Amino acid sequence: MKEMNQPELLELLATKGEPLVLFLHTPLCGTCKAARRMIEVAEHLLPPNLVIAEGNVNMLPDLVNTYQISSVPALLAISADRSTEPDIIYSLHSVERVLAYIRRVTL
Repeated sequence: MKEMNQPELLELLATKGEPLVLFLHTPLCGTCKAARRMIEVAEHLLPPNLVIAEGNVNMLPDLVNTYQISSVPALLAISADRSTEPDIIYSLHSVERVLAYIRRVTL
């Protein structure tokens, strides 16, 4: 997972061709830390070329506004063609749920 700032993420979101998984969090969120660990485990079971980025919502006002992020942790899986708005999941529950969500959208 690679931490990205707002300009990097906006550029990545504008680029079609590769699916993208975006994990949004805040530094002091305990639930976000548990969610991060689930995503790190899931990352080992996903294709190595899948881009998994993360960002601190406190530093991403444009992105938060664009996708109407209502809470953290938030996980967005965005298709390669960027043709549809991503479903956003806020309650990750388990590694299996994270994997199922990412695979459904990106593979």
